[in-house]
Amino acid sequence: MNIKKALWLTLGFLSLGVAYVGLVTPGLPFSHFLVFAAYCFAKSSKKMHDWLYNHKHFGPFLTGWRDKRIFPTRAKYLMVVMMTSSLIISWFTVGSVELVVGLGFVMAVSAWWCWVKFPGSEAEWQAKQSA
Repeated sequence: MNIKKALWLTLGFLSLGVAYVGLVTPGLPFSHFLVFAAYCFAKSSKKMHDWLYNHKHFGPFLTGWRDKRIFPTRAKYLMVVMMTSSLIISWFTVGSVELVVGLGFVMAVSAWWCWVKFPGSEAEWQAKQSA
């Protein structure tokens, strides 16, 4: 294995690990790291790339994202719950009200953008295509 492939494989595993942690940790997005892991594995390991796309939970998300830029509604709700949890934790741990309000604003804009920009299901995607 050449150095480039080894680097992409290492980045893929690191990103996949962070994606797993991001599933349960408020403030750490899993989707970005999961998509990056798929990209890294596509450049380094067909076996890991295929495993990721056939994964029970990650596979449908990645396939929908790759083919139609679908961000599932369930994942959007999870994103909002995690953002809210992160904001609550920040409220009690950060000493700056301005920082927490700013963080909340950025999170709200990000959530709104995600809800508006990306369809949540195949049916929503179809509706956008026909509109």
